[in-house]
Amino acid sequence: MLDPVEDAITDIAAGKPVVVVDDEDRENEGDIIFAAEMATPETVAFTVRHSSGYICAAIPDDEADRLGLPPMVARNEDVRGTAYTVTVDAAEGITTGISATDRARTLRLLADPTATRESFNRPGHVVPLRAKKGGVLQRGGHTEASVDLARAAGLRPAGVLCEVVSEDDPTGMARLPELRRFCDEHGLSLISIEQLAEWRRVHTPVVTRSVEARLPTRFGNFHTVAYSGLVDGVEHVALVAGDVRADNGEDVLVRIHSECLTGDIFGSLRCDCGEQLAASLDRITEAGRGVLVYLRGQEGRGIGLVPKLKAYNLQDNGMDTVDANTAQGLPVDSREYSAAAQILRDLGVTSVALLSNNPGKRLDLERHGIPVTRRVPVELPANPENEAYLRTKRDRMGHQIDSLTPAAP
Repeated sequence: MLDPVEDAITDIAAGKPVVVVDDEDRENEGDIIFAAEMATPETVAFTVRHSSGYICAAIPDDEADRLGLPPMVARNEDVRGTAYTVTVDAAEGITTGISATDRARTLRLLADPTATRESFNRPGHVVPLRAKKGGVLQRGGHTEASVDLARAAGLRPAGVLCEVVSEDDPTGMARLPELRRFCDEHGLSLISIEQLAEWRRVHTPVVTRSVEARLPTRFGNFHTVAYSGLVDGVEHVALVAGDVRADNGEDVLVRIHSECLTGDIFGSLRCDCGEQLAASLDRITEAGRGVLVYLRGQEGRGIGLVPKLKAYNLQDNGMDTVDANTAQGLPVDSREYSAAAQILRDLGVTSVALLSNNPGKRLDLERHGIPVTRRVPVELPANPENEAYLRTKRDRMGHQIDSLTPAAP
């Protein structure tokens, strides 16, 4: 039902509009989006005819500051946190400001690097929006999607957006599959914000190398490389043993380990994280060549420390680890491994022997361009505190833990 992100980027670069839909658990709406610098009266008129007519223009925060566009209100009470600014019209070259021709000029001016705060009158008929610096990787909204698409198309980071109204229900907004029919009728690409976020994780940097140091440990000596997240600022670390660039960086023994404060530091018996960490470091040291990528910010399969502890209470009252997450309105597993893939590429690793029981980790690494030559199990004896947890990971999350006895029929 959705088109490739590359098609949408090509259309944006050519000045064509596209339609971008967000998640079902968000607004579940589709916006017509096009690049502000390519705005024409015809494109604006088309957008007004098929939308709410409330045309917005998303620009980065720093550009809004440069143009003197402060937030519309001191306290933003919008349910999605949409960052509206004061409305504007072009100060010159327009009449009333409301026509498609006038709004197209204002939109182009918002994308013009030579424009200044004096280039606009306030209030006006175009609504600028402040986009988060990290784009859809920081906030999964149409505001950020429009800027990301313009930037990906090699244009100024300024995008125009407006919600598509429903022809089936004149009082409502268009949803899938009506958006698909609309795009087919008008020859437009249809993508999702989730698709765009995944495209960005593969094609744009998400981490940068920060510092290197020698790290002697009880497991052995490692060369440690720290990385900083470009979107969230989270710091990750890679422990490198031996020459991982040898043999063209192929078939390197690798463990991708998600931060677990309770297991890694306090030795919690409720999980097997700390034991897996130690066993993986032992194996890498024994192999003489390998990498452990320690991903911070992934506590509790990405839900965070406090929700994880709340999940423990729910488990003590009879829930399993899956239901304890969903009971809090949280995902079962929100982790993704684009940072790990980029760290491995930076280290010169081209394919990995993956220390993991989680097939999803393998799939995600390969989706981000790191081939997995083989899976190396990390199975450890269960204890009375974590046996039910491990069974749930096997039976409900697909983890490959063969050492556990089969579930009772």
